[in-house]
Amino acid sequence: MLCYPATMGQGHLGGTLTHGNLLVNPDELAPAIGYSHAVIAGPGRTVYLAGQIAFDEEGEIVGDTWIDQFDLALSNLVVALAGAGGQPEDLVWMQIFTVDVPAYRTARPVLGPVYQRHLGRHFPAMGLYGVTELADVGALVEITAIAAIAD
Repeated sequence: MLCYPATMGQGHLGGTLTHGNLLVNPDELAPAIGYSHAVIAGPGRTVYLAGQIAFDEEGEIVGDTWIDQFDLALSNLVVALAGAGGQPEDLVWMQIFTVDVPAYRTARPVLGPVYQRHLGRHFPAMGLYGVTELADVGALVEITAIAAIAD
């Protein structure tokens, strides 16, 4: 059984319990849209997911646009997570690295449905970072994550 202080989940931290993890969005912070400000991982197994890019099964990068590559990279992340016995609701931390932040901004209007197809309405703590390049030539986006799978 997961135990948190009595004040959690009662407006003090604005917590939402999901799969044994507490998503925390304090009222004192700006609304978290598409992410959570913090996640308190519950007891269980911690899974560290390596950076996933838009590789197909043969290891070739697929997709010419930011959104196409994001879609496949997120799909690959979910497959890796499932291979470790987890599901999207177990994600507690996710980082998105991109070589093209303007393309991310342009894709934002269509990003929601792509994200929700893979992760539903679960929003772990996350960040997006602009980088000068990724390890694989042609990759526009790479996603890494940590999951906490309840026992």
